[in-house]
Amino acid sequence: MKKIIFIFLLSLLAYISCKSKEEWKSRSIYQLITDRFARTSDTGRCDLNSYCGGNYQGIIKKLDYIKGMGFDAIWISPIVENMEGSYHGYHFTNLYALNNHFGSEEDFKALISACHKKDIWIMVDVEVNHVAPVGTNYSLITPFDSAEYYHDECLISDWKNQFIVENCRLCDLPDLKQENEWVTEKLVEWIHDLVIKYDIDGIRIATVNEVPKWFWDKFAISAGVFQIGEVFDGDPDYLADYQNHLDSVHNYPLFYCIRNIFDDNYGTFESLEQYFYNIRPKFPSIEYTATFIENHDNPRFLYNNLNKVKYTNAVILTLLWEGIPIFYYGGEQYYKGGQDPYNREPLWDNYDTDSPLYKILGKINGIRKKYSIWDFPIVQNFVDKQFYAFSRGDIFACFSITYGVERRIVHHNYENGDKFCNILDDEKEDCITVSDGILNVIMEEYPKIYIKQ
Repeated sequence: MKKIIFIFLLSLLAYISCKSKEEWKSRSIYQLITDRFARTSDTGRCDLNSYCGGNYQGIIKKLDYIKGMGFDAIWISPIVENMEGSYHGYHFTNLYALNNHFGSEEDFKALISACHKKDIWIMVDVEVNHVAPVGTNYSLITPFDSAEYYHDECLISDWKNQFIVENCRLCDLPDLKQENEWVTEKLVEWIHDLVIKYDIDGIRIATVNEVPKWFWDKFAISAGVFQIGEVFDGDPDYLADYQNHLDSVHNYPLFYCIRNIFDDNYGTFESLEQYFYNIRPKFPSIEYTATFIENHDNPRFLYNNLNKVKYTNAVILTLLWEGIPIFYYGGEQYYKGGQDPYNREPLWDNYDTDSPLYKILGKINGIRKKYSIWDFPIVQNFVDKQFYAFSRGDIFACFSITYGVERRIVHHNYENGDKFCNILDDEKEDCITVSDGILNVIMEEYPKIYIKQ
């Protein structure tokens, strides 16, 4: 009995130290692929379809590089043992062992310790929908080594049929049967133990919509830390309800909206206004959703659109919008990879801290934190096809898809005489003042991020 009480008290202490979803609102996340971000040796070629040598000790060496952009959280790849060659981490073979390609258990603990010393929180990716592609040879999987732990063999053939989505295989990956009480018990116990053992600050969960919603209620409680769920779908009517079961979801409707706005062919800011009024209210807690413009599942922005200025616009808009921003590694060096695995390039030899976007990220993340932007709602100040302006407290942000646009803004909450200066202009003082209730803005290529003086 004493042992049970002792274990309970240890668990309680662990949860007391956990970061709440309210605290996570103040963070901005740098997503990296562990195998591709940094390695301890710079020798050896990289086969994008297999392991390239990135590891935990490599990440430790580059934490200051991440910190220099103002990011104070990292999302890393799944950490558990995977089938050989599965560098991404989504083909687990043993839930209870770590992937030794990334380093030892001591290396992983050292990474967490190093992150926390620099006030960087760590988010671990997890996959509990499926296992490694072993066909029906389930004996290769720990602890789910029998056919009774899996759904019957079938492939997802209709993404509009939720029964098929939840009960059939993605890419022929054996689909775990959460309806089996033992399977659910093992999964919720595992995530609880993992979080406590390694002092993990948050988790990102893959393929959420391929598992019944009732399961996520149990999983989230057992994890006890902030969760972001992946529902790879731009339909808000389908996506939003998953936030009733997890703290957060990736905001795919906003992802598609922003990508389309800054596309060379047909984007306009009117679609963002439509999103603002018609889509965002569908989310139970929009302020906790994860905002992003790139990730490991989509071609990079610059793959189809080589305009770095438009890319910078899209990135800044994502960082200043409501929600918890996620930035995909390599974007700061203008990587332009296409479909998986070409959007998962190694970063070594490209840690250029003089990259224009590297410096801009530091500035934007800096004002985001300095002015506690998450405490202020978005106020739309002006919108038309070519120009968009919104404010959040003392931050007044202006975007354009056309050079030389001039707009007179009368819808705002500021007073005559209030002065604003653009933090992105280092060469000259770019300031405006409210006069006769008007803010007059003349756009150049880059956004203008004005701060009330």
